[in-house]
Amino acid sequence: MTMPSPTHTTDVAIIGAGPAGLFAAFECGMLKLGCIIIDALDEIGGQCTALYPEKPIYDIPAHPAIEGGALIEALDRQIAPFAVPRLLGRRVERLEGTRGGFVLGTSSGDVIAARAVIIAAGAGAFGPNRPPLDGLDTFERTGGVQYFVRRRADFADKDVLIAGGGDSAVDWALALRDVARSVKLVHRRDRFRAAPESLRQLDDAVALGQVEKIIGYQLHGLHGAQGHLTGVDLATLDGTVRHVACDHLLPFFGLATDLGPIAQWGLDTIRGTIPVTPSTCESSLPGIFAVGDVATYPGKLKLILQGFTEGAMAAHAIHPIVHPDTALHFEYSTSKGVPAG
Repeated sequence: MTMPSPTHTTDVAIIGAGPAGLFAAFECGMLKLGCIIIDALDEIGGQCTALYPEKPIYDIPAHPAIEGGALIEALDRQIAPFAVPRLLGRRVERLEGTRGGFVLGTSSGDVIAARAVIIAAGAGAFGPNRPPLDGLDTFERTGGVQYFVRRRADFADKDVLIAGGGDSAVDWALALRDVARSVKLVHRRDRFRAAPESLRQLDDAVALGQVEKIIGYQLHGLHGAQGHLTGVDLATLDGTVRHVACDHLLPFFGLATDLGPIAQWGLDTIRGTIPVTPSTCESSLPGIFAVGDVATYPGKLKLILQGFTEGAMAAHAIHPIVHPDTALHFEYSTSKGVPAG
């Protein structure tokens, strides 16, 4: 079925308003490519806004530390001169056409005509991997069990139990140690999959009594009444049970992700990611590019800064699609400044 006439016409349609998508919009603007941003969430920022607006990020160049929300605010200011339209609270469900002439349809009925597409969908639609515990729904509704930390102040003077062995578990144990009354970190083994510097800080925090590590245990049961969490049972593989009193349980077991309709567009995919040519970030379908966490290639690092680089490469690769008769002469921003939107 052919889609209706376009409601929006642009050079580049960017699917995803996380850091990689926002910076891709900036790079398009610098090359005088018009673009439009579409995102399923009701606000820009992707996981930075939805999951960890107050979590410090330490590997953004020129920022020794910057919180996720502050990074998104800065990226938003950076693209302000280009007045990039945003279609938020809707997802792209259909894509038709070929390189130089795509048409996209959203869940809200928008029809976008674009010469090229950049998919910056991060992990796609995301949700937490939930532990299999009886009564979990009740404690989720009241906030006794939470999977994301939006405001550290919500945990002031609370006893917090964090479960997990990755970056999120370690980072939040460190971030809440000066806010919560107590922080305990439980993991099934004394081996964490976190950045070396974070692990060094965790060792220091444990030595200072700011964080307690509980090793060799897994989540076993929840205790409380009317949704008010009072404690969690932990168990070893041999059945030994330990009860930990706490006000909040924060399980960080990763995200369950889904590319959604994107997976049905005929793109090559590998385990929920889109393989691209490293030098251009073009996918298996000419004219469709992928940047950020959703893109994969040999040597790929899932870092925000790498998503920024990919956005620049994709924008430069798109320029000849939009302006086939105009040679692009690379210039530094210090030479040409920011062009008018």
